[in-house]
Amino acid sequence: MEAIFEFVNIDKSDNLEAFTQKKLDKIENKYDWVVRANVYFKRDENQKPNGYITEIRLSAPGPEIFAQSNENSFEASIAQTTSDIERQLSKRKAKMSTH
Repeated sequence: MEAIFEFVNIDKSDNLEAFTQKKLDKIENKYDWVVRANVYFKRDENQKPNGYITEIRLSAPGPEIFAQSNENSFEASIAQTTSDIERQLSKRKAKMSTH
């Protein structure tokens, strides 16, 4: 799966990319039909105490899969977002296999 990382209002971080890529690799091993992931890291000072936002858009057969979370650290935000993505992919896979 191709992963595209974008950083909004923060500096580029290789650590965040590596951490996210590790999570995405686990998803790719389970769901090999996912084509691409667009990952956005945003920092919003106005959303206290949180403000660390991660968005993931997956390109896969059917409608686009999207999840977003706003936590108190990027690591927590990434974990929550990938968990939401896995839940959606599981539902999609169940629908795909029943036809």
